[in-house]
Amino acid sequence: MLTPDARRLALAHPFWAPDSLRSYERLEFLGDSVLGVIVTEALMQRHPDRLEGDLTWMRQAVVSRDACAVVADACGLPQAMVDAAPKARRDDARRLAEHRNVKAALAESVIGAAWLDVGEPATRSAVLGAFAEPLDHAHERIRDPKTKLQELLQGRGEPAARYEIMGREGSAHDATFHARALQGDREIGAGSGRSKQAAERAAAEAALASLGEGS
Repeated sequence: MLTPDARRLALAHPFWAPDSLRSYERLEFLGDSVLGVIVTEALMQRHPDRLEGDLTWMRQAVVSRDACAVVADACGLPQAMVDAAPKARRDDARRLAEHRNVKAALAESVIGAAWLDVGEPATRSAVLGAFAEPLDHAHERIRDPKTKLQELLQGRGEPAARYEIMGREGSAHDATFHARALQGDREIGAGSGRSKQAAERAAAEAALASLGEGS
């Protein structure tokens, strides 16, 4: 629960705040970074075999303006902003409260305020709870590097890639696979992963990077 001063600042739209330093903009700036760190850590813990490219696409989905706006609505932040606005500005506040970007800014400003006001553990817990649904579905937004590679090669009129597992290390329960992506007999990328599929994705990512299309 935010203190009254922190809540007031987190809900102060620049349109009626006394000045920019007393609007939610600085807290929005902080909240954007805090949200990114919390979501990134959560995704890395949930998906230990995903590469940077996959994690980047998932994070973008979770912290997008659309996702933040949905969370703001669910938490009642647009109406809270209207209620906190000066009476002479209530009509303006109601109009602004309908805008996606304002809703997203409110979500981030409250996260920033919470980070300063109640600390990291409570903020982290609240963010993970509020963003639980987009976090649960983030894997659906992965841009499959194997598909991307095939589309790239097809668009260039080149032969499709094929994959070859080169070896495996470790026990059956803790294995690392090594794969390479090939065009004909020419290797265009190699990578490793905890499964054959993950190793092939890593090889595709390496091929994309070598072709100047990496994430």
